[in-house]
Amino acid sequence: MPRHSERHRNHRIGWLRAAVLGANDGIVSTASLVVGVAAAGASHATVVITGVAGLVAGAMSMAAGEYVSVYSQTDTERADLARERTELDTDPAAEQRELTAIYVKRGLEPALARQVAVELMNHDALGAHARDELGISPDLGANPVQAALASAASFAVGAALPLVIAMLAPERGLMVWAAGTSMAFLAVLGALAARAGGAGVLVGAWRVAFWGALAMGATAGVGHLFGAPVG
Repeated sequence: MPRHSERHRNHRIGWLRAAVLGANDGIVSTASLVVGVAAAGASHATVVITGVAGLVAGAMSMAAGEYVSVYSQTDTERADLARERTELDTDPAAEQRELTAIYVKRGLEPALARQVAVELMNHDALGAHARDELGISPDLGANPVQAALASAASFAVGAALPLVIAMLAPERGLMVWAAGTSMAFLAVLGALAARAGGAGVLVGAWRVAFWGALAMGATAGVGHLFGAPVG
């Protein structure tokens, strides 16, 4: 009998989320800075310097934010597991009834639910409660350092795209070049992220590009509104 194989993508959630968020923020924030400062009438050199500063500050901010966020989640999960371990040591019978009730709610007959709870607790009591009571899965957890580095690196890569365009584009058409190419970058990013996650490519591309256009439009409006040259 041929072996049935399945391909799931949930193991990618930790790094994919950080990488996509970082690259998206890098493109949107840097492109918006470039467009906004250019709209205010700044010189080409000032636009480029602003973009470089935005890249460095944004990458560090993304790394710090992602590290703190993931570490906070990890700390919470560890505290829950420690509490569950104590409850298993002090009152295993109550914990078995709790697990049985969970399986009954999921559709098992009470007798079968009790048997499943006993078997799973005999095999790995803490693992069973972590998975089915607390919703904690080691396969879906993100490493704080890995997430921070992925966010910083992907932000820098994303930010570098509109920044390179700002460096190479003629000053007169800089806004059009920066906005147009950044929209294309965002659409490609959204499509790739959707494909990696198994979602619709067109929907992913449109969703990311739409919010990027909104951000660039808002900063361009601010630049025109306060349109005094800054350099």
